[in-house]
Amino acid sequence: MESSRIQKIAYFLITIVFGAILLKEGAFLIVPLVWGSFFAFALNPIANWFEVKRIPRGIAIAISILLVTMVAVGIFYLLVNQVIGLLDEIPQIQNTLEEKLKISITELNQLIGTDAIDLESLSLSNLLDIENINTTIFQTGKSLTLAGIIPLYTFLLIYYKDFFAEFILKLYADSNDAVLTWATDSGRVIQNYLSGMLKVTFIVSILSGLFFFLIGVEYFILFAAFIAIMNLIPYVGVFISSFFAVLYIFLTTDSITYPIISIGVLWGIQLLENNIITPLVVGSQVKVNALAVLLAILMGGWLWGISGMILFIPLVGVLKISLEKSSDMSAFAYLLGDDVPISEKNENYWKAFRRKIAKKKSNS
Repeated sequence: MESSRIQKIAYFLITIVFGAILLKEGAFLIVPLVWGSFFAFALNPIANWFEVKRIPRGIAIAISILLVTMVAVGIFYLLVNQVIGLLDEIPQIQNTLEEKLKISITELNQLIGTDAIDLESLSLSNLLDIENINTTIFQTGKSLTLAGIIPLYTFLLIYYKDFFAEFILKLYADSNDAVLTWATDSGRVIQNYLSGMLKVTFIVSILSGLFFFLIGVEYFILFAAFIAIMNLIPYVGVFISSFFAVLYIFLTTDSITYPIISIGVLWGIQLLENNIITPLVVGSQVKVNALAVLLAILMGGWLWGISGMILFIPLVGVLKISLEKSSDMSAFAYLLGDDVPISEKNENYWKAFRRKIAKKKSNS
C-alpha cells in the first residue's frame, strides 16, 4: 500500500518535471497556440452571431477577426506615435535624471557629513542607452512577428470546433456527459475571464489616462495603456508600470507634488480595481486563491515570460475545474480554490463586501 502511494507520487513528480521541460522548450510553438485558443474562445460568440445570420462559418470567423484586428491596429498606431515621440526625448530625460540624482546625492552626502557616494562614478548611460532600447524594440518586433500566427490559429480552432468536439467524444466514449460538462465549464471560465479582464483593462486605462491628461502628461495615452496592460499581471504589473509613470512625471515636472499625487492616485486606482471593479466585472469566475495565483505568475514567467504570467492564471482555473471532476483529485482542486472557511465575526469589511457581490453575481 505504502509502495503504491510512493509510486504514484514518483509518477506525479516525473510528469511535472517532463511537462515543465516540454512547456519551456516548446514555448515557440505552444505559446501562440495557447493564445490562439484563448482568442478562439473569446471570438467564438461573435462568430456564432454571424453564423446565425446565415453567413458561412469561414467568412463569419474572418469578419470577427478583422473587426478585432482593426481595433487593435488603431490602438497600436496611436501607441507607436507616442512611443516615437518619447524616444526622441530620451537623451534629454537621461540628462535630467542624472542632474537630479547628482543634486540629491550631493545633499545626502552633506547631510551624512561624508562622501558616501562618489559622484564621478555615477553614470546612467546604460540605463537609457539607445542601443539597449533598439535591442528591446527588435525583440518586441520578433514577438509581434511570432504573434502574427495567432490569428491563423484562432481561425482554424474556431473553424474546426465541431471536429475537435467530435474527436473528444470519440476519445472518451464511455464518459461523454462528464467530458461535455468539463469542456463547457472550462470554456465558460476562459470566456468570462477574457471578457472580464478586457473590460477591467479598458476601465483602468480610462481612469489613469484621464488623470495623466489632467496633470498635463504629454504621452498620457501611452502611459495609460502601459498601466492597463501591465495590470493584467496581478500584484507585480502595477508596481512596474507605476514606477515608470511616476519616474517620467518626476523628470518632466519641477515640483515634487505631482509625483507624490501620482503615487497616491495610481495606488487608489489599483485598490479600486482590486476591491470593486474586478469583483463587479469579473466576479469569481476563475476562483483561484492568491497563493495559487502568485505561484502561477512565477511559474508562467519562468516558462513563457510575460505571456506565461498572463496565461497561467486562467489555465490554473481550467486545471481546478479538471481536478474537481475527479474524485481522487478533488482535494487538490480545493487547495487551488478560494473557498476559505471563515466565520462571519472574523470576516473584515472588504471580504464581506466582495463575498456578497460574488454571491449576487453567481445567483444572477
